[in-house]
Amino acid sequence: MADSGAARPVAPRHPATAPLAVLTAGVAGAGYLYVTDPHEPGHVLPRCPFRLVTGLLCPACGGTRMVYDLMHGHVGAAWLDNRVMLLASPFALALLARWITEGLRGRRWRPVLKPRAQALVLLTAVSWTVLRNVL
Repeated sequence: MADSGAARPVAPRHPATAPLAVLTAGVAGAGYLYVTDPHEPGHVLPRCPFRLVTGLLCPACGGTRMVYDLMHGHVGAAWLDNRVMLLASPFALALLARWITEGLRGRRWRPVLKPRAQALVLLTAVSWTVLRNVL
């Protein structure tokens, strides 16, 4: 009789599994968002936990409205919803594309930010939080 407590070896996931799962979730979320106007109340959309706790707008507040507006071709409205996230979106999409590409080539990849870049991202997020809540 085999030992039922023995650990079975786990086959490693393919390097493209995680980035393709993120892409799939993003496409599904975008599909739902496309037909759900976040500017109108009464829709099933997640609420910002930072805003629920503090009552303040977080650096990403307006991001859902921004994406909705972009998908409907309203670039000016997207700009008003969240300027910083709109400007950062091409970089995030480029990182996702690189992650998927490397995964499909069978290589594991993750971006590495130098401490200076990490500080810049943090400083930008904090500054945007202050500006959004002061202005």
